[in-house]
Amino acid sequence: MSIRFGTDGWRAVIADTFTFANLRLVAQAVADHVNQELREDDGPPEVVVGFDTRFLSDRFAAETARVLAANGIVTWLARTDAPTPAISYNIVHKKAIAGVVITASHNPPRYNGFKLKAAYGGSASPQQCAEVERFLDEAQLQGRGPNLMDYERAIQEGLIRRFNPTNTYYEHLETLVDVDKISRGELTIVADPMYGSGRTAIRAILSRTRCTVHEIRGEMNPGFGGIHPEPIRKYLDRLAATIHTSHADIGIATDGDADRIGAMDSRGHFVDPHTIMALALRYLAEKRAWTGDVVKTLSTTMMINRIAARHGLTVHETPVGFNHIADHMLNGDVLIGGEESGGISIKGHIPEGDGILMGLLLLEIVADAGAPLHEIVADLQRQFGPTHYRREDFHLRKPLPKSEVVARLSAEAPARLAGETVREVHTFDGVKFVLADDSWLLVRPSGTEPVLRVYAEASAPQMVDELLRAGQQMVGVEEER
Repeated sequence: MSIRFGTDGWRAVIADTFTFANLRLVAQAVADHVNQELREDDGPPEVVVGFDTRFLSDRFAAETARVLAANGIVTWLARTDAPTPAISYNIVHKKAIAGVVITASHNPPRYNGFKLKAAYGGSASPQQCAEVERFLDEAQLQGRGPNLMDYERAIQEGLIRRFNPTNTYYEHLETLVDVDKISRGELTIVADPMYGSGRTAIRAILSRTRCTVHEIRGEMNPGFGGIHPEPIRKYLDRLAATIHTSHADIGIATDGDADRIGAMDSRGHFVDPHTIMALALRYLAEKRAWTGDVVKTLSTTMMINRIAARHGLTVHETPVGFNHIADHMLNGDVLIGGEESGGISIKGHIPEGDGILMGLLLLEIVADAGAPLHEIVADLQRQFGPTHYRREDFHLRKPLPKSEVVARLSAEAPARLAGETVREVHTFDGVKFVLADDSWLLVRPSGTEPVLRVYAEASAPQMVDELLRAGQQMVGVEEER
């Protein structure tokens, strides 16, 4: 058996690879890593453990705590499901050495996962994950099983401590967002946690304001109603319908563990993360006069670059994955960082995407403007667009050799695409062709599964179509039928 960590932990199918036995092995490897990092005078290490609403997540979290406790680690175990950003913030608040969140984020219901967090509240570094994998491999080679402590005994000895992770997290969010301004907007809001651990969050934070919050899909449903808990348009029909029937001003959707955001305006039109990040950057720079660098993944809209240029801000473009953004947030003065999948964070917060925070900030933007969201978006497009974006995922018969595809496409880079001159070619994560008019095409073969991802942004929908076709033709593959 081989368990490997991706950019944000380990994910697998429940009852296939994600079992209690395998979970205990991973938890033991984390305990070995934590104890290795300590000095003799550090005292007992502390780790924060949380979980989402998936099938058996609470039991998997308790089992993780039992293993950590058996290794002399004080474990703060959440009393109930909570957003991943809430658990991550509590790692920093409690000055813990690490954190674990049992969640598969936006993946389908049959999956669960083990997110490993570092002391700074963001995802563990590749080096830390590699160390955990090393301990895991060694234990399996030696036939060494995990240590395990009786739950009640661990509670009595203070090695497992139950706590409410949301109180301090909500208080922190209110230092980053002007809740009074949101209240003055008297907005009618539909909050859609998509059956995930973001349930009750926006409603609770705004409970004493003049806003009206209708929450849908907030009940416990480990099957997520048969959908993927991902806040993209095709899974938000119910949000659109509820906005219409309740005459709401805005809808806010978060994914299974609430670290991603999607939104809808009062007409039921989807507002994607590109637009949300662009609106947030413009607002923070213009209204709050915030400064700092801007960090975005290479698959994120060029509107960010144009807004940053207007305000003299430096833009850093990274490979896909919030861990790359987190590196900049930990080592520099970053105003905002985000990616096209909806993970976004701002200055003063932990280096992790936060759908609850960004939903509240979007509400503040709408309240401050005193105008409908669709008008605010239209104004953004007038100033820094027009932009149209689409991503296509092509499922293939077999994985593509990523390095070979990148080498070939960069060597054979065309001089023109869709009638525009190719201005730049970037190869640090797939191949990205930037055109003279700021349109772009990104081709990214997955390194772990037979999927080709092709992204495009342009000033007109038909040009987006042309670029996407060109990307698929360049690779020369046919989608599996």
